Amino acid sequence: MKKVLSIIVPCYNSEDYLEKCINSLVAIRDDVEIILVDDGSKDKTPELIDQFAQKYPEQIIPIHQANAGHGGALNKGFSIASGEYIKVVDSDDWVDYGAYLEIVTFLKHLIQKKQSVDLLISNYVYDKVGAKHKKVVHFPHLPKNKFFGWDDVKLYLGQYLMMHSLIYRREVITNRAHLQLPTHVSYDDNIYVFEPLRHVRKMYYLDVNFYHYFIGREDQSVNESVMLKKIDQQLLINKRMIKFYAEHIDPNTSLGKYMKFYLEIITAVSSIILIRGKKSEYIEKKDELWQYIKIKNPKLYHSLKRRPLGICMNLPTRLGNKIASGFYIVAHLVYGFN
Repeated sequence: MKKVLSIIVPCYNSEDYLEKCINSLVAIRDDVEIILVDDGSKDKTPELIDQFAQKYPEQIIPIHQANAGHGGALNKGFSIASGEYIKVVDSDDWVDYGAYLEIVTFLKHLIQKKQSVDLLISNYVYDKVGAKHKKVVHFPHLPKNKFFGWDDVKLYLGQYLMMHSLIYRREVITNRAHLQLPTHVSYDDNIYVFEPLRHVRKMYYLDVNFYHYFIGREDQSVNESVMLKKIDQQLLINKRMIKFYAEHIDPNTSLGKYMKFYLEIITAVSSIILIRGKKSEYIEKKDELWQYIKIKNPKLYHSLKRRPLGICMNLPTRLGNKIASGFYIVAHLVYGFN
């Protein structure tokens, strides 16, 4: 029988976190398949995956492959997923059982009624190391208890449709977007979010705190020092998004306005990490990124530069860079994003 939901878990050297992740996912059995992709791990991750697959043979699909990065692991998962819907869960994160049950029940009900959504949205929790109060990202301005389209989408600063909040219909990923993520590159989750949006027409928002995003570890890709070391990978992703927007998206549509909103924050993140790197080579990379936008889409360039984030990221002189860095520090305190 076809599963309601395929959950793809890219796993690389995840032995310290994987058990908590999988235990949260196997809490619901019959309607969910879990694809565990061991991406060339060098620790005990492969053995853990096989142990869970033996314990839950009807639910868990174990995959072992040579290292291809997060995107390569997801590509493999996309190719074998059979569920009506797809969810990506990173191996150091986990899900809330009550919200999980509500989501699967909702999707199952849709299928039984021969209905569907292209995108199901739910809340996520910044489960930060050492933080007493966990920040929940929710979407109070989205319609509730109804289907809606892009004309109804209202999101504000700090409210982004990140990977943690999305469940795509599998057809959107595989048959419409034909999504293939870059391999051996970090930050590919932004492509996973961004490119399929072009093929999303019908959405639904469940106001439940489903996904727990575990952050605050020094080795994470979103850690500021790690991001600076991997800045060329971040820029590669950022530029692919700019190119995609320039070639495929009508900026005058409601979809185009949201995708510009998302592209704005990704470009701001790239810019501020480079600014805080302080070296002249980093400032040159920041300027080159903005020049790339200007070449690919002059209207997008002028629009982004006139918006508050764009103004802040392009202030002249060292004082301007200090102001931009101060903005980042304040935003970090408010949102706690890494």
